Amino acid sequence: MAKDFDAPRNDGVIDNLEELKARNTSTSSAIDVDEFEAVEGLELPGADLSSEQLAIPVLPPLDDEFVCTACFLVYHRSQFASGSSTLRICRDCDHT
Repeated sequence: MAKDFDAPRNDGVIDNLEELKARNTSTSSAIDVDEFEAVEGLELPGADLSSEQLAIPVLPPLDDEFVCTACFLVYHRSQFASGSSTLRICRDCDHT
């Protein structure tokens, strides 16, 4: 069957203000969220985590890695800044 693409279309657009108000009031009553249940599992910053166990193993740096003394991230030795011989600083922190 042929379709007329030049004909005006109504893709669910509401032209009537009263119909929009009626549809808005009917959907707003369907959403009933308890504010306390929504934030029940939320942890606040600074919460006491002393009873929590670490879920992943912590490995020490390997022989070809170092810990940057500025940003405290572990890098491969290729990221060691060449100008800093006394401090272990990465290339990213050396440029700042």
